[in-house]
Amino acid sequence: MNAFIVDRAEGLASASRAAIVDAMRSLLRWALATGRIERDLTGGILRARATRAMLPRGLSPGQVEGLLSACDLDTIVGLRDRAVITTLWRLGLRAGEAATLGLDDVDWAVGRVSVIGKGPRRLTLPVPVDVGQALIAWLQARPDALDRALFVRVRPPIRALSSAGISDIVKHRAEAAGLGVVHAHRLRHTAAMNVIATGGSLIEAQELLGHSNAASTSVYARVDLASLRTLTVPFGQVPR
Repeated sequence: MNAFIVDRAEGLASASRAAIVDAMRSLLRWALATGRIERDLTGGILRARATRAMLPRGLSPGQVEGLLSACDLDTIVGLRDRAVITTLWRLGLRAGEAATLGLDDVDWAVGRVSVIGKGPRRLTLPVPVDVGQALIAWLQARPDALDRALFVRVRPPIRALSSAGISDIVKHRAEAAGLGVVHAHRLRHTAAMNVIATGGSLIEAQELLGHSNAASTSVYARVDLASLRTLTVPFGQVPR
């Protein structure tokens, strides 16, 4: 049976390997319950190698500054890219959410932006000063486009950037800043971790990210080192 598992699981992802092991164990429990075998053999079945839970990885303040500094503000492309990156890391948007933003989604009178999240659910988020300044600088240089998208291409056809286009901006600017491979979703992690690091609560991070389930946001508590240090016990002392 173990030889069968090894043969079937070769080259598969960890989740698929675990599914094969679970299926074999279920089969053996059924065989024992129905009298087809006399002993419980599940203890002898190979276990799938456990995968280490991955913690969200954000950028440090210095890395964020490096990413922004890689945008040349003397060019239209640089103004747009800085506005995109600032919006992503401050508002915690997904690349697809940033791509769907329109000019009419920003309410300058009250300083809020309306975002279509997953579901689709529409979220209303405040526009921080740095986001507003970056957007204004971009909009003053934004070329006439075929639609009313907030972020558009600067070469014909001038139309809305796609989700892949938003991701490429982050990727290329990160490479220019010497940060290696950085995906747009990492800026979303950065936004959430920034909320926690500056004294915000998980509820505030949840509202920013638009999570419907608090469990999706709770993972960020595991990277809040400042708060976790207060829970540690000095060496040699007994916890109370």
